[in-house]
Amino acid sequence: MTDAPRVVIEVAEGVLTATLNRPEKKNAIDTPMIEAILAMLERADLDAGVRAVALRGAGSDFSAGMDLNELLASADHALEANRAAALRFAEIFARMRRIPKPAVALVRGRALAGGCGLATACDLVLAAESATFGYPEVQRGFVPALVMTLLRRAVGEKIAFDLAATGRVLSASEAAAIGLVSRVYEDADFEEQAGEVLRALATSSATALALTKQQFYQLDGLPFEEGLRLGADVNAVSRTTPDFRAALEAFLKR
Repeated sequence: MTDAPRVVIEVAEGVLTATLNRPEKKNAIDTPMIEAILAMLERADLDAGVRAVALRGAGSDFSAGMDLNELLASADHALEANRAAALRFAEIFARMRRIPKPAVALVRGRALAGGCGLATACDLVLAAESATFGYPEVQRGFVPALVMTLLRRAVGEKIAFDLAATGRVLSASEAAAIGLVSRVYEDADFEEQAGEVLRALATSSATALALTKQQFYQLDGLPFEEGLRLGADVNAVSRTTPDFRAALEAFLKR
C-alpha cells in the first residue's frame, strides 16, 4: 500500500471524484495526502470538463483525522515548521472556497477531527445514515484550530464551542439538525441519492453555479445593505451570460 496514490481521481460525466486512499489507516491525513488534495483541487479548477467535485473515502470511513504518528513527530519540530504545515493544510479549506465549482463531501463511516474538517470545508455534505461526525482533538490534548473558522460559520457560536470543547461525536441526523450536514440518506440508498445530487450539479449552468458560490462566500461578514448591493451586482452580471439567455429562451419555448 505504500506505493498507492493517496488520492484516487476519476472523472465521469462532469464530476471529478477524489477518493482518499488510505483505508488501512482510516484515510488518515498526512503530508502526501494534503499535497495530493491540493493538486486535485488545482486540476478540478483548471479542467473545463469538470463541473463538480466529489470527495469521499476508500473503505468504510471518510477520514478519521490527521495521521497521529505524523502529529506526534511534529511535537519535536520548531514552531515555524509546524505553522507552515498547518497553513498548508489550511490551504485546502481556502481553495475549496476559491474554486468556482461546487465541492461535495460524500460521507460514509467516520468523519472525525481533520477528516470532519475536510467535509465541513466542502460546499455540500451528503451523509449516509450510519456516518458519524466530530472534533475529538481536545481529548488528545490538541485543538481543532484550523476548522474553527469554518465550524463557527456553519453551526453558530454556542454549538461550535460545544463540539470543539467537548469533542463529542454526532450521528448523521444530529449533524444535519445543527447544519453541519446538508442531507442524510439511508445507507442502502446513499450511492444512488448522492449520484443524483452530483448529476444535477454537473448538468446545471456552470456560470450560474460559479456566480452563486462566489457571492455566497463573499457575503461573510458583510453588512445587510452591502450584501444587497453585492447581490445586485451579481444579478446584473448573471443577466449578461450566454447560459442565462439560452436557458430562458428554451424555457419560454415550452
